[in-house]
Amino acid sequence: MKKQTLLSVSMLVVTLTLTGCQSAYYSAMEKVGVHKRDILIDRVEETKDSQQESQEEFKSALERLTTLIDFNGGELQDTYNQLNDDYESSLNAANEVSTNINKVEDVAEALFDEWGDELEQYKSASLKRESSKKLAATKRQFDQLLRSMRSAESKMEPVLTSLHDNVLYLKHNLNAQAVSAIKGEFTNLKRDIQLLMNDMNKSIADSNKFIEQMNSAG
Repeated sequence: MKKQTLLSVSMLVVTLTLTGCQSAYYSAMEKVGVHKRDILIDRVEETKDSQQESQEEFKSALERLTTLIDFNGGELQDTYNQLNDDYESSLNAANEVSTNINKVEDVAEALFDEWGDELEQYKSASLKRESSKKLAATKRQFDQLLRSMRSAESKMEPVLTSLHDNVLYLKHNLNAQAVSAIKGEFTNLKRDIQLLMNDMNKSIADSNKFIEQMNSAG
């Protein structure tokens, strides 16, 4: 199994874990005055932070690979070891991003389900109508944010795959010829990382907008 498949496997584990324990967590937090809305805002913030961290890790890996491509003497093994470390850090950062996105989606679903159920408790038709409108608007805003997050997330897998392939190839062919051989794939990797950065930046901007909207509406 290639290392990058750990991203998919770990996400499955996280999803199963979330399903089993999040309801109890929300109930416990509710008892101390922390509501699902607050948790959602905090988790969007955490996801944004993890995306920024992952950006730095991917940029570092790209810079390291650039150094390797431009290699013209010195200790090749040291540069390779640093590149391998950068790949591992990128993989861990990507896992953290996906974990946080799953947690954001989970609490949002719980919040919207609760909000929808509570609409039936209104006696005032006008207040019920206004609350229903706010729910619909918040759902639309969140759906846009989630699409943005998932779009950026989907760009991580190709980059991780390419990084892993390059690291694996160099591991068994650590010489100038091997470095020359991966130059052909470098342009595509550089493009994929730029696309990832663009999507991450959009997602981060959407996160800031969503947090601002939620705080102003609160």
